[in-house]
Amino acid sequence: MEYHSIEYRFYLPGGRDLSFKLRLDPRSLDTVEPSPDPVPSWAALDFNKCPNCPLDSGTHPHCPAALKLVKLIDKCKGLNAYAQVRIEVITPERTVSATRPLQKGLSSLAGLVMATSGCPNTAPLKPMARFHLPFAVDDETLYRATSMYLLGQYFVHKQGKSPDLELDGLVEIYRQLQAVNTSMTKRLGTVTSRDIATDAIVSLDLFSHILPYDVKASLSKIRDLFEPFLSR
Repeated sequence: MEYHSIEYRFYLPGGRDLSFKLRLDPRSLDTVEPSPDPVPSWAALDFNKCPNCPLDSGTHPHCPAALKLVKLIDKCKGLNAYAQVRIEVITPERTVSATRPLQKGLSSLAGLVMATSGCPNTAPLKPMARFHLPFAVDDETLYRATSMYLLGQYFVHKQGKSPDLELDGLVEIYRQLQAVNTSMTKRLGTVTSRDIATDAIVSLDLFSHILPYDVKASLSKIRDLFEPFLSR
């Protein structure tokens, strides 16, 4: 099986480098990296479990997202969140390079890890993960999230179901992500003392709080971009 790979490389001050490579199953878009051994206690499903988690610890003893974040947490403890570092994101199609605060790169990576972890609440973001755009600003994420959702509704329509063109479902997806991010921040806070790894999740949380309330108003700001469609 040929996996879709995405690699993050961080070139830190002092010559130290960090590398994280994700391999995505081409059908499920879940990462195929093995679980850590041993599994830390903070990755247990019932430890600061998300209130909207549909999983049962009897069949899923560990939180899927937490399991996939263990490696990231372990490698990044004690690092300076605000250090300017060169970051490369390598996919089969291209390499994207930028100099950013380390926290920005880890936030982008953490979002990718959580989306492809097997968590039911982050699963709707898998199409965006497959066409991952590192270092996206808010307008880009808004464009990508709404485009992804509406393309999904096209496929819903092709199955003979009623599509949601008002984006109500997208708003609900991001409401669910709020709960995931809040609980994950609490989970990580017990083991990292709010170091860089937790701060990366907190940074990730900002957009999930903004989008549910402002999605339609925000879209009105980019409406003029679609004038060629509106004037036909």
